Amino acid sequence: MKTIVVAYNDTNDSDRALERTAELARFYDARVVVTSVVPVLVGGQPQTGPGPELQHAQALLRDRGIEAELVEAAGEIADAIVEVADRHGADLIVVGTRELSHVERMLGYSVSESVQRKARCDVLIVHP
Repeated sequence: MKTIVVAYNDTNDSDRALERTAELARFYDARVVVTSVVPVLVGGQPQTGPGPELQHAQALLRDRGIEAELVEAAGEIADAIVEVADRHGADLIVVGTRELSHVERMLGYSVSESVQRKARCDVLIVHP
């Protein structure tokens, strides 16, 4: 395993995914790419440099001795995560998950499930 992409959104779920990524990166001596997906705002100013979520993820990984590349992505969340993984030749995508509400379940709204369906590499879903 050479490259791990982890999706991060500064929640407890993504903190767990980041922790698992750090463990795997140390074990496999893998390169880590952290991505955060931002909404597309019509007429909005593009952000320069990594946003606060990615900076926080970078600090958490550095505390664990892991250097990471930070990639801000935009668009539909699952599609953007998979696109970052494809572009970086990822061997693994790591995403956190949470318990969905009844309505979210009925609407089929699960980013982690969508990523695992669309990805062309292995996907690790880190549960609470």
